[in-house]
This record gives sequence, structure tokens and C-alpha cells, in this order.
Amino acid sequence: MTAAWKAAGLTYNRFLAVSARAIRRSLKEDKRIVAERRATSELRFATWKNGKAGETRDLNAANNAAIAENASS
Repeated sequence: MTAAWKAAGLTYNRFLAVSARAIRRSLKEDKRIVAERRATSELRFATWKNGKAGETRDLNAANNAAIAENASS
């Protein structure tokens, strides 16, 4: 049996990000603020094509853009 996140077309990392966001939003205000501060990251990535690195992008911004894109479809 296929996992629900895989059947929905999500990667495991994207599934974890969406799940974590849903859990943080369900917390009470004081605990939610603390959890949201922990959720920030400073990770950056680049997509490689033909042996050359592409544009370096912030991981959080890329995730938010992908989530917004998937929510509209």
C-alpha cells in the first residue's frame, strides 16, 4: 500500500513541512510563537544542470512558493 503523501504527489520532506506547519498553527498562541521561531532555517540550495550550479535560493522561500502553487491547483 502506498503512503498517502506519496499518493498525493508529495515528497517526504514536503509532507513533513506541511505537517509541521499544520501542527504549529494548531497550538495555543504562546506556544505557537515559540514553535514558529524554531521553524525558521537558514538553508539555501541550488539546482544543478549540465554540471553547473543554478541560482542559489532560500529553502523556506522555495517551500512557501511551492505550497502556494500546490494550494491553488
